[in-house]
Amino acid sequence: MIAKRWVRGLVGGVIAVGALAGCEVPPPPEAAPGPTAPVRAPSASRPTQPDRSTQPEAQPCPEGGVRLRESGGDAAMGLRLASLALVNCGTEPYVLDGYPELRVLDRQGAPVEVSAATGTNGVTTSVTGVEAAPRKMTLRPGAEATFSMVWRNTVTDATVPAVEGWEVEVVPRPGAPRVRLRLTQPVDLGNTGRLGYGPWIERDAR
Repeated sequence: MIAKRWVRGLVGGVIAVGALAGCEVPPPPEAAPGPTAPVRAPSASRPTQPDRSTQPEAQPCPEGGVRLRESGGDAAMGLRLASLALVNCGTEPYVLDGYPELRVLDRQGAPVEVSAATGTNGVTTSVTGVEAAPRKMTLRPGAEATFSMVWRNTVTDATVPAVEGWEVEVVPRPGAPRVRLRLTQPVDLGNTGRLGYGPWIERDAR
């Protein structure tokens, strides 16, 4: 009797073990794919290139091959003296002879009412540089020439509006394109309506 029970227990254990062996065990999850190539840090030996979209471009040379710039000034007791420089920014020599042709413009670019003439034009009897004798000169590329302007900031009639010029327009030589310059300080003529200017004087650009 005991032997039969032992046989039945043994058979039952074998069947249980077989059943467990026949069960499907799910496979472990696949590992996440790794990078196909190593990621490299930026090389310290290659400097970062500047963003040229934010870099200021060099000022282009105007069509005529010259440009204007302010070149200093002085003011004393209402008498004003200012100089403008014409720079040869082109690649060819530039010939000047005598005086420029000059116009003074307001903030909106309209001509102001002023008598502009060579020499002191009755503005002063002092020596200011506008009395220099005109002469012919040739500016090599990079060289410049200056001319001076003189005027008074005086109000002689309270009923006449004071005049200010904020831009100058210059014809450097007959037939040349006009060159304009926006000023940082105005030609404050008051209501004198008179301005004198001198000839071109050559000097090297600095």
